[in-house]
Amino acid sequence: MACFLFNKQNSKINIPKTEEIEKVTFYLINVRVNFVEWTVKHRYNDFVKLHETLVIDHCVAKDILPPKKIIGNRDPLFVETRRGALESYLTSIVNLLQQTMPRPLALFLDFQKYDILFLLQEMSLLYLNEAENLLSESKSHKFSALQMHAISERLKQPCPPPEIFDKCHDFSHVLDFCCQLTDVLVTGSWDCIGTSNIIPNKCGFELSVFKELKHLTLMSIATNVIYNLGTLRDTLISLTVNQSGLKKVGDVLLSDAVHKEYNENLLEEKKWKVVTEVDFSQNLLIEFESTIQLLPNLQRLTANENQLSHINNLSNLKNLTHLFLSANRFTTLDNLHLNISNIVFIDLSQNSISSLAGFSHLTLLEGLDLGSNIITDISEITHIKHLQKLDYIVLTGNPVATIVDYRIKVLENFDRRAAAICLDNEKPSQKELDTIAVLLALKIVKEGKVPVFSRSIQPTFPNTFQ
Repeated sequence: MACFLFNKQNSKINIPKTEEIEKVTFYLINVRVNFVEWTVKHRYNDFVKLHETLVIDHCVAKDILPPKKIIGNRDPLFVETRRGALESYLTSIVNLLQQTMPRPLALFLDFQKYDILFLLQEMSLLYLNEAENLLSESKSHKFSALQMHAISERLKQPCPPPEIFDKCHDFSHVLDFCCQLTDVLVTGSWDCIGTSNIIPNKCGFELSVFKELKHLTLMSIATNVIYNLGTLRDTLISLTVNQSGLKKVGDVLLSDAVHKEYNENLLEEKKWKVVTEVDFSQNLLIEFESTIQLLPNLQRLTANENQLSHINNLSNLKNLTHLFLSANRFTTLDNLHLNISNIVFIDLSQNSISSLAGFSHLTLLEGLDLGSNIITDISEITHIKHLQKLDYIVLTGNPVATIVDYRIKVLENFDRRAAAICLDNEKPSQKELDTIAVLLALKIVKEGKVPVFSRSIQPTFPNTFQ
């Protein structure tokens, strides 16, 4: 981002060209502060309004602005002459007022969008006037990566000279607001912001300004630009990093470490002991590397839409009960009980799984979502029919779901527990239960036994795992 305060002598403003829109001439102003550049578009009347303000409040001479012209103001020769005159005008007033850079001039040149100090002034004014209302509704707030970069850079600087802003623009309003937030969303982008050459995801930032933060969401953020994230270890309960190109969990969990690999010698202070939920969806993860163990109390892990093909390094997460891994690259899953023995619900929909054998020893499993995989054979149900706590299954979208009487054939495997099974978000109908009862009776008769009919038990499955 730009910082005019420290680059006054390395700044330039010019008007290289004009543009006519609906018979109105606009002057394209190019602003450069050090290596940062952006463009502002104004018509002549905007210059007049700015000049009137500067004459009254900042003693700018009245006669330095090029005069108005009613007739012939669209003539190309006149427009070019005025362009040069307006460029000289802007250069002169910026040179005259660069020590204070009055707010009307800064706003005219869009400094509030691209310059650290003036962006912070906008934020300070907002939080001074609106903080009470914002915090009374919710202690959550959305920041852009540029705003976080501006805050982080300001924390490194001494106080600006008092003539730079008045009390309503004091940085303390930003600090006071941020330290009360418990839920924060930070959004980034790999595209240039506005008309500038600033790419938000190349602007580093930290999060130490948040003292009570419990829930953090990073959306489309380049994680390599974040530093000192570890300051949140004592308060953060849930962490979400989405659409950020994340390749390794350690890039986030150890963002404040030089070496981002897990080993037993890592200090206890590196662990995220309060975090119970993480969401790494829509990234580029190919595995859960050992750094995932820095979340010892994790209960809910979401990593949908990644490139995962196997589940590993989760065996030490004894509190992990819910796992969401939809739309990855899973094909076979063997011996899951060795990695996720305490799992209660698992979502592996939209993968390429063909067998249920790997789930056969998950004795605590209550819910299993395998929608939109490639399971073809009803006999696969035999691998999970003995799981006594399992009462929620999703198989829709698999080839097996197209078999005639598919629901009956699946539910039949659960014998007298059939009534407790919610299959594809639908509980068995009475007709289905009656059919299953008859099939079970016939099965018993074939075994040479006498069937005993009893009232079906009621389903006990909760409404949802989400």
